Amino acid sequence: MSSLVVAISSRALFDFEEENRVFEEHNDRAYMQLQWSRINQPAKPGVAFTLVQKLLRFNTPGFNRTEVVVLSRNDPVSGLRVYHSAQAHGLAISRGVFTRGVSPYRYLKPLNAALFLSANASDVEQALESDCPAAHVYPHSQKASAEFPNELRIAFDGDAVLFSDEAEKVFQQHGLDAFVDHEARQADTPLPPGPFKPLLESLHRLRLSGPDTAMRLRTALVTARSAPAHERAIRTLMKWQIDVDEAFFLGGLDKGDFLKEFQPDFFFDDQTRHCDSAARAAPTGHVRSGITNQPNA
Repeated sequence: MSSLVVAISSRALFDFEEENRVFEEHNDRAYMQLQWSRINQPAKPGVAFTLVQKLLRFNTPGFNRTEVVVLSRNDPVSGLRVYHSAQAHGLAISRGVFTRGVSPYRYLKPLNAALFLSANASDVEQALESDCPAAHVYPHSQKASAEFPNELRIAFDGDAVLFSDEAEKVFQQHGLDAFVDHEARQADTPLPPGPFKPLLESLHRLRLSGPDTAMRLRTALVTARSAPAHERAIRTLMKWQIDVDEAFFLGGLDKGDFLKEFQPDFFFDDQTRHCDSAARAAPTGHVRSGITNQPNA
């Protein structure tokens, strides 16, 4: 089994919001000087820190199931603080790419990344266009719960995330009744894959990779679908031969309330209104794909 590789920007991994404000208000030189002045001051955990921490815990001596690579617009000097901070927090991160202001997305393919997390929206869009699962992290998301230290918990939206936006297009263009009718008629037809199906497949392989680790994986589908449109989603996952542990068919109920109870280490959704709600409950990433993220949507 090859390692599950996650590429992550420095600002998604660590809380560099104060430093980022210096960059935005001044320039990259002032940012670099500030980072250098804090070189021996470990940065505080960022929104995806717990996700990374738990992914790395799947590794056992002689068997690396996962790898985390820092893929950042930072300059190499500021990258030193990222490495120092990772070491101080006990994160076994050895690989990194630092591109000083240039989008790093083109390096995702040679890294064989299964996921890219970044606080830069345009980098995420470019990654998705190059067929790498990617999400724009919400830096001010609620941090992950400490209740499940030996369980990696990840939640996904369905349409335009795990599945294509085929059904979402029907809803956006023709309304709820047409959507429900379309999905009921197509219940036996698997949905086309969405941008995050490859990540779900990688997580499925991680789940089956062996019993010699204390870490476990728990996944959830959290969707606005409700009966009878739920059936097509379930049948699609069955066709893919991929299990999810929990499924929420909410029919318009607020996702944040349910995520607060599930307590994921990360949640992925394509709609900003759901991300805004989710971010108050858990670490959240916006998947900038599908019809709802098109300029005229």
